[in-house]
Amino acid sequence: MLTLIASVIFFGVLIFFHELGHFLVAKKVGVGVIEFAIGFGPRIYKREAGDTVYSVRAFPLGGFVRLVGEDPEDETVEQENSFQMKSVWQRFVVIAAGPLMNFLLAVILFFFIYFAFLGVPVYDSTVLGEVLPNGVAAEAGLQPGDRIVSIAGEEVEDWHELVTLIHNNPEQQIEIVYERNQERIAVTVIPARDAETGEGRIGIGVQTRLYSFLPAVKMGIDQTFWFIRFMASSLVQMVSGRMAPDIVGPVGIISLVGEVARTGIMNLLSLAAIISLNLGFLNLLPIPALDGSRLLFLLIEGVRGRPVDPQKESLIHFIGFTVLILLTVVIAYKDLVRLNIF
Repeated sequence: MLTLIASVIFFGVLIFFHELGHFLVAKKVGVGVIEFAIGFGPRIYKREAGDTVYSVRAFPLGGFVRLVGEDPEDETVEQENSFQMKSVWQRFVVIAAGPLMNFLLAVILFFFIYFAFLGVPVYDSTVLGEVLPNGVAAEAGLQPGDRIVSIAGEEVEDWHELVTLIHNNPEQQIEIVYERNQERIAVTVIPARDAETGEGRIGIGVQTRLYSFLPAVKMGIDQTFWFIRFMASSLVQMVSGRMAPDIVGPVGIISLVGEVARTGIMNLLSLAAIISLNLGFLNLLPIPALDGSRLLFLLIEGVRGRPVDPQKESLIHFIGFTVLILLTVVIAYKDLVRLNIF
């Protein structure tokens, strides 16, 4: 039951933000919105406001915004508020707004994680925030809250200076002077050599500060851009054959959501941020039936000065949609086998 509830909320929020992006920008540029729906299948709830129907449908794994004149062959295509009657750039921003809202959601979630759970690293201080059990620092008697004064005879003013001196002295005996309760204490340690980097480590962590608004916003933005760069790099490696594809479908994600939900809200928020980024990134790829391919056709229209034949474009999207459905079924089957459900 926990898995079901968590998954419905999880996917509902991701889909809501994606469709909300299309909806808000469409309204902003004057495109009529016929329906804003969360889920697919029969309606279980609807409310009409103005010219738009807001609905919740039976199957929550999806959603859509139906725009006036979105289909070139629709009878509403020549209305003033039709999607097709808008300029290329207006249509472009309407389509791009969905994936961009997924990126914004990731920023918000990462911000909240740092603001309320992890705290923002305080790099302008040398106060220890964490001392790992059984580490070199712990064995020397260091504790969280100690302020490091000097390392190897050199005074340190911030965390970067502190870490650099430790990194530069692997397996070398160094003296650390720290302050506790206004008393200065000197200890001798030998930083362990990290097997991967070769740098010295003593098992300490930076101090963090909760409820720090602007620094948490910056951390949310930085984390989001880091993951976008990571996804782009991973895609290049998979396409070039340097990395084996590792794809999880809806069944696998639902299982993962249930497992993560049991570990706490912070981990669930982290997973939601990462999945939201993946959803936004995937939708920007020029894959037929996804937002990215529609953006590509709009770019072609902008360069040529005239649109691609609507029937040809619709056929490409239909083929792409069919392939995506088949791929989803195959991935779902593999997820079921991997989870020993079959």
